Amino acid sequence: MVAAELTFKKIIMKIRSVRLSKWQLLLVGIVVLFAGCNNQKIDTPMWPKDMNVKMKKRAMLTNPDYTCFIPDSYDENFVGSHNEHFLVFDGPDGSLMSVWTQSLKAMNGKWNHVVFSKSNDEGITWAAPKLLVGPKNAEDTTKIAGWAFPMVSKSGRIYIVYNRSIGLTGWITFHTGIMEGIYSDDLGETWSTPQKIDMPKSRYDDPEGRIPPEWIVWQAPMRDLMGGYFVGYSHWINKAAAGLKGEIDWPQIESVVEFMRFTNIDQNPEPKNLDVVYSGWGDKALRVPHRQFPELTVAQEPSIVRLPDDRLFCVMRTNSGYIWWSQSIDDGQNWTTPRPLLYKDFGKPLLNPVACDPMYPLSDGRYAIFYYNNKGGEEAGGVNLANPREPLFISLGEYRPNAEQPVWFSPPKQFMATEGIGIDGIKRPIIDMNSGSLSLYSSFSNRKGVDVLWYPDTKCFLLGKKIASEYLKDMVVPR
Repeated sequence: MVAAELTFKKIIMKIRSVRLSKWQLLLVGIVVLFAGCNNQKIDTPMWPKDMNVKMKKRAMLTNPDYTCFIPDSYDENFVGSHNEHFLVFDGPDGSLMSVWTQSLKAMNGKWNHVVFSKSNDEGITWAAPKLLVGPKNAEDTTKIAGWAFPMVSKSGRIYIVYNRSIGLTGWITFHTGIMEGIYSDDLGETWSTPQKIDMPKSRYDDPEGRIPPEWIVWQAPMRDLMGGYFVGYSHWINKAAAGLKGEIDWPQIESVVEFMRFTNIDQNPEPKNLDVVYSGWGDKALRVPHRQFPELTVAQEPSIVRLPDDRLFCVMRTNSGYIWWSQSIDDGQNWTTPRPLLYKDFGKPLLNPVACDPMYPLSDGRYAIFYYNNKGGEEAGGVNLANPREPLFISLGEYRPNAEQPVWFSPPKQFMATEGIGIDGIKRPIIDMNSGSLSLYSSFSNRKGVDVLWYPDTKCFLLGKKIASEYLKDMVVPR
């Protein structure tokens, strides 16, 4: 306030030497008053000194067992205020490693970059995140990068592959980009120069070939039966090729699920020489009927597990209000027509908005699926078909070899909730975009018999939560 008072006095002394009308004096007085108020606001610290303490307290709301990253501030313009797509993986030295997409919350993904961290004590402590690719700050003109996913060769080379913008946009800026990759041969200390990885031209892409495809690999790739890496990805249909035109809400944008296989990782090639083979691609891509226009498709964010008989079982998010599934009997070369995921054959479907619904293998041979147990949209209390994403539910899955649907599930059990409390500690209604939410851009680890879900809380805090056998005791799967 002292600085404001001094500024105010200086201005008053200055205007005394100038002849002004009473109306001019009144106008100057109003301007000076606001200037004084603004000066007072600037001189007052924007955030309390104990902000980091407050952030740590808020991060404990979901009762995590591990904390990987907690920002120092909930200022939307703070570097690192937005964190998602949190993929934790086994490092070649026995450590835990992680890669994720980070941004400024206020920039809404338009400043995405990729960061890396490492833990040498089973996830208890993590190194400060290291920038790999993308802009350093909001003023940096480097093209954005995000949705990175890791692969580790047998010799220990760590590949990170990601979506890199070239400055042209389809439906959504941070989905639109080429594929690019880097690698490290020294456990993440140093990284190679980025190299482009060619992607084939698809019927779902820009017919003129000018705008890059819109795609995201959501989960970490898995080893296939031939020794390569296999993963599914979301592929949004370019505006020119889409059935729905004009301004539409993003959960309505048409999309399909496709798959890619990296076959020569263990030969340690340069990223540009990675051999990528596509399946379930183009005309054979997985499609799910659009909620309003069933001749169109919305299928995204595939999550894949391997069954005891080596079949691949894939679940995906849709805008139908349900999770859908498909399976492959030939290690991902061909896929069955998707259908709604049921708790058991002829049972009820698992409800879900356009929100991530990952399925992971547990150490004991069973499975866990995470979802929101609502159909999404206004009838469920959401702003659009993509929410509510709160609270989060879990169902236990068990293999049923002779069933039509080879995995059956227990009834849902609430796993965690933010109760609408935002990262600033303020509770808000679900329809408020600053309320707490649990968008599961997550990953999973099975180490030494310990199963851990690694997840972003409100796309801010990066945390881990154990899935203990005691917790699953009361979850009964139909037989």
